[in-house]
Amino acid sequence: MVENEKPARTAPATKAEQFLENAIFASRWLLAPFYLGLALSIVVVLFTFMAEFFHLATHAFTATESDVILGVLALVDLALMGSLLIIVIFSGYENFVSKIDHSGHRDWPEWMGTIDFSALKLKLLSSIVAISAIHLLKSFMALKTITPEMEKSLFWLVIIHLVFVVSSVLLALSDRIAGKHGAK
Repeated sequence: MVENEKPARTAPATKAEQFLENAIFASRWLLAPFYLGLALSIVVVLFTFMAEFFHLATHAFTATESDVILGVLALVDLALMGSLLIIVIFSGYENFVSKIDHSGHRDWPEWMGTIDFSALKLKLLSSIVAISAIHLLKSFMALKTITPEMEKSLFWLVIIHLVFVVSSVLLALSDRIAGKHGAK
């Protein structure tokens, strides 16, 4: 058989089989409301960002350096969350529901529409690691005194962050190994 040739079906599909296959294929549209909900959740993230920015701006002259750093880290954290949502929405929709016609959009970013599921997983985990690192840094920056409860909490935050980091590295390695194995 030629490499790109499709195998011939042994028997024609029955009407029931054809209906079932069409229903399963159409079921991908059930994901569309999820992506719409994620798009609307960006508005919630924006409101939270604006509230945090307003709080930071109104306390800029009375806040300590540590408070300003914590406020800016919170803004970076929310910006990363918004970016992560955009990546998930566009890539997920294009990978699982339907292609988006972007021919009429001059400012369409190059990466949109080119991220496959494997790259989406890596970007998602990378964003989670970055968000986790910022959250961990915020926790360390907020320390005034170390109590046994705070020490235990920080310990678990570090462990969780390390799990995210190790998971990301292992996923990247497995994708790289699978890519080399698939190229043979």
